[in-house]
Amino acid sequence: NSGPWAQVISVGLHYMLFNAHCRLYEGFIASIFISALSLSLLAGNAFVVSLALADLVVALYPYPLVLSAIFNDGWIAGYLHCQISGFLMGLSVIGSIFNITGIAINRYCYICHSLKYDKLFSNSNTMCYVVLVWVLTILAIVPNWFVESLQYDPRVYSCTFAQSVSSLYTITVVVVHFILPIGIVTYCYLRIWILVIQVRSRVKPDTRAKIKPHDIRNFLTMFVVFVLFAVCWAPLNFIGLAVALDSRLGTAIPEWLFTASYFMAYFNSCLNAVVYGVLNHNFRKEYKRIVLIIFRFHC
Repeated sequence: NSGPWAQVISVGLHYMLFNAHCRLYEGFIASIFISALSLSLLAGNAFVVSLALADLVVALYPYPLVLSAIFNDGWIAGYLHCQISGFLMGLSVIGSIFNITGIAINRYCYICHSLKYDKLFSNSNTMCYVVLVWVLTILAIVPNWFVESLQYDPRVYSCTFAQSVSSLYTITVVVVHFILPIGIVTYCYLRIWILVIQVRSRVKPDTRAKIKPHDIRNFLTMFVVFVLFAVCWAPLNFIGLAVALDSRLGTAIPEWLFTASYFMAYFNSCLNAVVYGVLNHNFRKEYKRIVLIIFRFHC
């Protein structure tokens, strides 16, 4: 068992994460749907809504069970709930990175291949892409049950992916679920940045390449979401990769470092709502309206 201070910190962090999810996403989900409608259901917003739902999954089922494990200093919900909790955490994480990848590809096509965009991302095609993202997400999680890698970890009071079960599987997970999507997103945003710089410096004055100010703002918002995801999830993924490549590192890595990287990773799910609230005018306006409604209701 962990020491009393570790337990206190875990309780505080999990409680803050749980409340942050519930409070932020109460407004975020409402804001995002209202903004999507006000923007005539632009194709890019479908992925944003999908990303918001992926972030919200962990607050609905896994977090209450984690809080229960903390207060009881152990998992008491049973094997089935442990598997479901671990599955939903994985669904949230992989769903997030796959949706971020979908958003990056969408923005890349919108800005760099604007003439083909309407055909590629019609409303019906976009819905198919979103469904495909979730099908791939589920397919990516299912192998965990065959490898039996969803286990309770007392260090973080959670049923989560056990990196030590199979070195080969852990390497595959890190590459397919993190490194490959990050590479695709990096390529898309790098091409967008290059085009933006060319247009701004009039190196490429083609009228087709003209970019509107709100396109830049939307791109910057999603770029910040991507950077935050990469920064928050990189430590945990690279710790897993290092241990998979050299099992001796498993005992050399301090427990506090693993725990910190774990909380840092799952804290990322709270950040997207903040990013949209700060950087996107439409969401910010809806946030204010919803907060006023809630304030009047409680008063």
